[in-house]
Amino acid sequence: MANFRYDLQDFGPKGHDRTVFEVPMIANKNGEVVTTENPFPVTITQAIGYSARSTTNDAFGRLRTSSAYTLFDSNHRYQENGKWSISTSGSGSSSHNANDSTVEMDVTDASGDKVVRETKRVFSYQPGKSLLVLNTFTMEEPKTNLRQRVGYFGVNDGVYLEQEDSSVYVVKRSSVTGSVVNTRVAQASWNIDVMDGSGSTSNPSGYELNLETAQILWSDFEWLGVGTVRIGFVINGQFIPVHAFHHSNQTTPSPVVTTYMRTATLPCRLEIENTGATSGASQLKQICSTVISEEGYSKVSQEHTARMTSVKGSIGTTFLPLVSIRLKSTRLDAVVIPSTVNFMGIAATGTSDYEVVMVKNGTLGGSPSWNTSTFDNVEFDLAASSITIPAGGIVKAYYATSTNQAQSTIADTGAYNLDLQIGRTLAGVSDIYTLCCRTLSGTNSAIGGISFYDLTN
Repeated sequence: MANFRYDLQDFGPKGHDRTVFEVPMIANKNGEVVTTENPFPVTITQAIGYSARSTTNDAFGRLRTSSAYTLFDSNHRYQENGKWSISTSGSGSSSHNANDSTVEMDVTDASGDKVVRETKRVFSYQPGKSLLVLNTFTMEEPKTNLRQRVGYFGVNDGVYLEQEDSSVYVVKRSSVTGSVVNTRVAQASWNIDVMDGSGSTSNPSGYELNLETAQILWSDFEWLGVGTVRIGFVINGQFIPVHAFHHSNQTTPSPVVTTYMRTATLPCRLEIENTGATSGASQLKQICSTVISEEGYSKVSQEHTARMTSVKGSIGTTFLPLVSIRLKSTRLDAVVIPSTVNFMGIAATGTSDYEVVMVKNGTLGGSPSWNTSTFDNVEFDLAASSITIPAGGIVKAYYATSTNQAQSTIADTGAYNLDLQIGRTLAGVSDIYTLCCRTLSGTNSAIGGISFYDLTN
């Protein structure tokens, strides 16, 4: 506020041509001046040169705005949503809890019990845009021989939170050397906030981490092969970073001369495992997950088309497959999204009416023969002669006549339909999309193709 001098009946000292203001300076309990930089007050000394602490900006230092583009979201309101692949060992099990909208990952006390849940899709990182990942969960209390993990990672690369026995770590996993290397940083060595509740300079938030309570784990990636990764928790609406892995211009612990992990196009994943016998049964609760491209996502890919080159005849009133596509077995982490289907019905005489459908994960019969050489990450089949369509397996349907042909757009105009991305299971089995058709009466012929975007990077 302006400082009014009653003795001079003026603002400020006599003869000065500017107003003097009183400026409040906030100090901590030690008398150190602090700034209200998000997410919590830090001393001026701490704030200078410590951009990893500020979460008002994304991983590239841009002010976070409303232009976020959701690549993936998951919740389990009425049932397990089908977006995750599940692997169990021993007596491990996974079940939906409708009362609290969670999936419960359970192990007994036996050594070797394990449950893994990983998204069927990986999420396309676009260079130059910050990738924000959030997972919510509740861990089991610490136990000897119990290991729990939550994060954005796969078997080869990624970043995650780990609790093993009574110790908590943030871990960077990398396969750039040709083998998997896990860089584990214990909680006491986190370089932003150790979250021990001490309120010391190493715990500026003042919070004490308790993984037995519900948590929101976040991480953001400035990948570009050599950028920074931050990881932390959201508490009381505040993004609190706890550790940052820096990779550009780094000379310690050894000179960084290559990428820090092979890719940032990864799945979300949760694990609970008994590395030996434990003191009792344990449970990791999965709640929600989301992956967000913070500066939007530019549609820059060209379409590719798997197509028939000759007409298929003897099409009757039972659905027959025309073209099928799936991921190559060596490229199961590719990002491929169907975009359009093209169809032409051919009547020998008169007019024939057709129902045309796109089927997900139908069972192909009649000796499919997969072409593996035309596309980098996709293989396709034209030889299957029958298909069994699962319940709910039709993801697109339209109608055509032999005198009124059509192209059907699967994706929303101007955007990718990411829910149609070809996924894969933990067992290495790819989704299959098949263009099928049938006549409404009689027997005739048809030809068609499936176009898709390949966003793999």
